[in-house]
Amino acid sequence: MDLRIDPRDRTPAGEQLRRQLIDRIRSGALPPAAKLPTVRGLANQLGIAPGTVAKVYRDLEQDGLLETNGRNGTLVSSASEDPVQRQAQEAAIAYADRVRSLGLGADEALDLVRAALQR
Repeated sequence: MDLRIDPRDRTPAGEQLRRQLIDRIRSGALPPAAKLPTVRGLANQLGIAPGTVAKVYRDLEQDGLLETNGRNGTLVSSASEDPVQRQAQEAAIAYADRVRSLGLGADEALDLVRAALQR
């Protein structure tokens, strides 16, 4: 698996790893049921702390992208639904409900989303 941590990047190593794993899962480069390296193995490969890799794996498991099967290791989730799309949809629904409760119109709400995405 071609993952790299750029020490010149000001983004924390864990976030760099998280983004790369998500990108590879969503692109299909890491297909469902693909086995990931062990925490220690990946930490050694990337030159980062095992705790950082473990936290990324836990967070991605909580997000539904990975599954941990005890001694059998960590795998890409085999769920048929894209968990990233599902979470984005849930966030969009919550946002729409909230802006409606604040009395904002659709155009105002979309302008705020566009501005936020430009940050």
